[in-house]
Amino acid sequence: MQPTGRENKTYGTVSPDKLRELTGLEFVQGLASGALPLNQMARTLGYDILEAEKGRVVLTSEPKEDHFNPWGTVHGGLAATLLDSCMGLAIQSTVEKGIASTTLEFKISFIRPITADTGPIRAEGKVLGSGRRAGTAEGRITDGKGRLLAHGTTTCLIFAVPAP
Repeated sequence: MQPTGRENKTYGTVSPDKLRELTGLEFVQGLASGALPLNQMARTLGYDILEAEKGRVVLTSEPKEDHFNPWGTVHGGLAATLLDSCMGLAIQSTVEKGIASTTLEFKISFIRPITADTGPIRAEGKVLGSGRRAGTAEGRITDGKGRLLAHGTTTCLIFAVPAP
């Protein structure tokens, strides 16, 4: 797994006041750089943001036994969370100051099993289209050899960050 450069990760939430000050790209790049806290789910599942640019976000994770389902493979919830996150953040990276997004729906397909032996995985989300009210994106999870493990699509609602 490539290092993120983030030595002292923080986890938590970003206040609505702070969200209103940032463009979507500034927000996502703040998460990637460590200037803003990652969400608690990132700590729970052990993922990080590796790259963030307008319309594209890459997450990394290293599957472990903590992620296993009863059959000894990584639970599909890890892949679902990685895809939901990379696709949603890719859409967020396209919005203006004071605008947020949230997942309306997503679909994923599992191609290969993910195990502890898979090694580091990479989830890349790319925007297909982003407008005033909705955005769509696609995502792919690959292993270190570039093999496709899972892929998905999402639709996100785009809205003004609510006032307190």
